[in-house]
Amino acid sequence: MANTATARTEFASALNQVAHERNLDPQVIMDTIKQAILAAFHKDHPGQFSEENKYDVVLDGQSGEAVIYEINGKKKTNITPPGFGRIAAQTARQVILQKIREAEKGAMVDEFEKRLGTLAGGTIIRFIGGDIIVDLGRAEALFPISEQVHSENYHLNQKLSFYLDSIRETLRGREIIVSRANPNLIKELFKREVPEVNSGAVEIKAIARDSGFRTKIAVYSHQTGVDPVGSCVGQKGVRVQAVINDLGGEKIDIVQFSEELEKFVASALSPAANLVVKVDLKKKTAQVTAPADQLSLAIGREGQNARLAGKLTGVHIDIKSSEPEIQNPNDQINPNEKIVNE
Repeated sequence: MANTATARTEFASALNQVAHERNLDPQVIMDTIKQAILAAFHKDHPGQFSEENKYDVVLDGQSGEAVIYEINGKKKTNITPPGFGRIAAQTARQVILQKIREAEKGAMVDEFEKRLGTLAGGTIIRFIGGDIIVDLGRAEALFPISEQVHSENYHLNQKLSFYLDSIRETLRGREIIVSRANPNLIKELFKREVPEVNSGAVEIKAIARDSGFRTKIAVYSHQTGVDPVGSCVGQKGVRVQAVINDLGGEKIDIVQFSEELEKFVASALSPAANLVVKVDLKKKTAQVTAPADQLSLAIGREGQNARLAGKLTGVHIDIKSSEPEIQNPNDQINPNEKIVNE
């Protein structure tokens, strides 16, 4: 009698504790246990299972004892195998533990959902195809291939900074999605390294990123006497270098934001200098004339500088040289031909 009372107390208290602590309906847990017990019966006693009949599990909410019935029409037969109580008890424990894990995961996902749009430190712990699982300390996150920087080499136990991007429904339930390709990662890294950005004295107005290679950010000061570019660069470049190191060497250009679009475009095309810019606001285009010795800088390798400047300012940029260059007689390229930012 003592053993029965003990079992009855253990099962009922465990069920109620899980339901209360994890904010779960006890009946939902009971139904899940019933389904698991029936699946265990089907697996261990396939000879007694018929697809033509229906089955029911009666589970005692106090003792955890389970009885399996086969239903054929109006006939209901107890087909519980001898010694099946032990299997049923193990199954019940597994279900309760699984519910605990699911509830804990759900609570952690809810907690991280409040932190979306910020940084989190994580460690790479698993590879699943092209995707990566990251340990965030109190929860695991999915680092999908679409959010990875393809110039970076990832390996087990690698510690990195991640941008908390979103919560997604996947085959494994609700997953925390982290990113290193999202341009907002740059903003959050500068928030961490630059007190003026974190306080709001300096605002990052725009970001244009070719992840893994080069980023341009436009900064603006809301506080008199605060140099936005100098604040982000830091003494001897220490602040921007910290961000660059976190990004694995990605080049970062920090430029002054201006409401005057001509000035903004010229600034965005740095390190090129002495540019003449004419903006057509209706067409959202900028015609840029560059000295011959600044043309290649303005355009950048494979047009990258001009392309990122166009993304940063939101205008389509055309660049041409202000003067003819000395050409090789065999070179058929027109020195005044416009270089178009696609």
